[in-house]
Amino acid sequence: MIHIAVLGYGTVGSGVVEVLNTNQESINKKAGQEIKLKYVLDIRDFEGDPVQEVLVHDYDVILKDEDVKIIVEVMGGIGPAYTFVKQALLAGKSVVTSNKELVAKYGAELLEIAKKNKLNFLFEASVGGGIPIIRPLNSSLTADEITEITGILNGTTNYILTMMEEQGLDFDVVLKDAQEKGYAERNPEADIEGHDACRKIAILTSLAFGMQVDYEDIHTEGITKITETDIKYAKSLHASIKLIGTSVKEGDVVYSMVAPMMIDDKHPLIGVKDVFNGIFVHGNVLDNIMFYGRGAGKLPTASAVVSDVVDAAKHMHTNIMTIWSSKKLELGDFGEAKHKFLVRLVDKGLDENQMFTIKECFGNVLYINAEGVKGELAFITEDIKECDFAEGIQKLEDVIHAIRVAF
Repeated sequence: MIHIAVLGYGTVGSGVVEVLNTNQESINKKAGQEIKLKYVLDIRDFEGDPVQEVLVHDYDVILKDEDVKIIVEVMGGIGPAYTFVKQALLAGKSVVTSNKELVAKYGAELLEIAKKNKLNFLFEASVGGGIPIIRPLNSSLTADEITEITGILNGTTNYILTMMEEQGLDFDVVLKDAQEKGYAERNPEADIEGHDACRKIAILTSLAFGMQVDYEDIHTEGITKITETDIKYAKSLHASIKLIGTSVKEGDVVYSMVAPMMIDDKHPLIGVKDVFNGIFVHGNVLDNIMFYGRGAGKLPTASAVVSDVVDAAKHMHTNIMTIWSSKKLELGDFGEAKHKFLVRLVDKGLDENQMFTIKECFGNVLYINAEGVKGELAFITEDIKECDFAEGIQKLEDVIHAIRVAF
C-alpha cells in the first residue's frame, strides 16, 4: 500500500479525490498496489464532506509521516507551494503537481533534487490539462530533434476568441460570459494577457530542448486588443485568430513567443475551438504530430494528476529521467524573428504620402478588404523581422491595429 497526501482541496484537489474514489480499483491495478489517500491539506474545513475525515491544517503532519510516499501539490502559485514541494523531496517523498507557475520557475531545480534522492517530480497536468504532452516529450519523442512546438495552450482565451468569431460578440461581452460559466477567473489577467500560456510554452520548450527557459524572456502579448473588426478580416481570409504559444528552432537559435495570430484553414490548429487545447510538434524524423483535448477543467486535469501518481507508485525508489538541465537556454533575439503582419490603417483615400510610406517601410504588400468594414485600409506584409516591422509601423500615421499572420 502506498499512502498519498493532497495539498489543496480546491477545484483540482477535489477532482483528484473524486478520480481516486471513482476509479480506485482500476488505479490500484495499474499501479500494482493499493493507493490510499491519507491526508488532504487545506486551511478550510469542509463540514459534511467525507474529506473532513482525512483533512489536516498543518503541513508538518504530512511531512513527518513516513508512511506518506507521494505528495500531490494542487494549491497553485509559488508560495508556499515551492517550499512545501522542496521539503517533500528532501524528506524522501515523490511529488506530483499541476502547478505551471511552480514548474516553469523551479522545474529544473526540483527535478535535480528528485534525481539525487531517487525520487520523482512529475507534472503532466501543468500543461494541457488532461492532454498527455509532458510524458511524450520526455519519452516517446526522444528519437527526434524537435524543431517546433506550437500550441493553443489556454482554454479561456480560446473560448473567448471562438465566441467572438462564431457569434460576432465583442471581447468584453464574451469575457463576462466566460466568467459566468467558470471558464475565466474573476481576475482574468493571467489568461487574457498571455501569462498562463507563456508559462506553459516555457515548460514545453525547456523539455523539448533540455535546458531551462525563463518565461520572463519570452515575448508575450494577450488578446485584449482583438476586436470584432479583426475577426472580420480573418474571416475574409478564411482564417481564425488564436492565442498561440510557439517555440521554433532555426539553425542553432530558438525563438519563442506568445501572441494572437491569424492562422488559415490549412493550419493544424485551426479546428481547435471552444475551451479545448491543441499542441503541434515537429520533429526532424517524425515530422508532424498533434495533441488535442480539454486543456483545463476539474476532472481532465485531475485525471492527468492521478496518472502521474500511478507512475510515481510504479517507480518507487527509481528516478524517471527527465532531460531538463538548469543551464539556461538563451533564446534568440526576438527582434530578429520573422513574421507576416496584417496592418489596419485609417483609409485616407489613396493618399500618395500614405501609400509611399507603406511601400518604403514594407515593400510589396497585399491589400485586402473585409465585408462590412469601411473607412480602413488594410494590408498584409511579406515576412519581416520584428525589429524592422516595429520601426516601420512607427512611421505610419493612424494605425488602428496590427496582428501577426501565420500563412
